[in-house]
Amino acid sequence: MNDLVDGRCGWAGNDPLYVRYHDCEWGRAVDNDRTLFEFLVLESAQAGLSWLTILRKREGYRRAFHDFDAERVAGMTDADVERLMRCGEIVRNRLKIGATIANARLFIRIRREFGSFRNYVLSFFAAGVPVVNRPERLTDIPATSPEAEAMSRDMRRRGFRFFGPTICYAFLQATGFVDDHLAGCRCCRRQGNE
Repeated sequence: MNDLVDGRCGWAGNDPLYVRYHDCEWGRAVDNDRTLFEFLVLESAQAGLSWLTILRKREGYRRAFHDFDAERVAGMTDADVERLMRCGEIVRNRLKIGATIANARLFIRIRREFGSFRNYVLSFFAAGVPVVNRPERLTDIPATSPEAEAMSRDMRRRGFRFFGPTICYAFLQATGFVDDHLAGCRCCRRQGNE
């Protein structure tokens, strides 16, 4: 894989969906709890699969999980799990569907405790600010970080499922708590992070 393709991080390749995700979302700060919940759902669904697979099913997840409304997802029942097991628009994995519902309940508890899920995430960062890295090569981008490991440990302690350190780090990247755009990527300049 090339480090840069068409002036952007090479992992985005040439797939239009992946390119749009890279250019418009990845590494950009998210301060909206609904969007943070969306990425929590999508990243945990991704465990063991490619991110592109999940991106292609994103709208199906949006429909299946009430436009990522955590309160409505938290109220879903076993009957909803059975219905979603027949839904071809999402990954039909009973454990992941059940985890999404359970994680929604935990997400709500954290939001009440910290005032927002964003505040909770920032509590794992020194001085409560996101990290901007400028890796030179794709191989310089880590699979996890001390912040992701601490957050994952705390989430597991609270009962979250499908949110190990690697998935947690991907969540932090996706939502801009960690910005790992390569030094030569067009997006790092556009964001004013250089």
